[in-house]
Amino acid sequence: MYEHGMIAPVVALVIWSLIMLIWLYATRIPAMSKAKLKPGEASKAEMEQLPSANVANNYNHLMEQPTLFYAICFALQFMDQANDINIGLAWLYVVIRVVHSLVQATVNIIIVRFLIFIVGSLVLGALTFHAAIASGLAWFNF
Repeated sequence: MYEHGMIAPVVALVIWSLIMLIWLYATRIPAMSKAKLKPGEASKAEMEQLPSANVANNYNHLMEQPTLFYAICFALQFMDQANDINIGLAWLYVVIRVVHSLVQATVNIIIVRFLIFIVGSLVLGALTFHAAIASGLAWFNF
């Protein structure tokens, strides 16, 4: 077992989320200025027309499903389940989320993004299954 093996992927995904936040501000502020939109006065429709909309949407997505990832990683760490498989799955999830971000923020091909999201969800499901077994949930004990 690794002493803090599940924590590094959590920190990495938080760092990636902050990178996306910087990308958001670096694209949104100039776009709003060019479009002569003022913060708090622009409509949702106007904001969605900005070139930074996909980056903003991705940043919001990084505040959704990954919160489950953080909880499961901490649960696995606390239950002394930081083994090669779980650490590998956690890093795989981080890589998948980075790829998802890059696809959404650049080309934004919906079907590709959806498939990436499904794969990430399956990885998150595997981590959750491992946590359920380790926690002794009755219906997972075979």
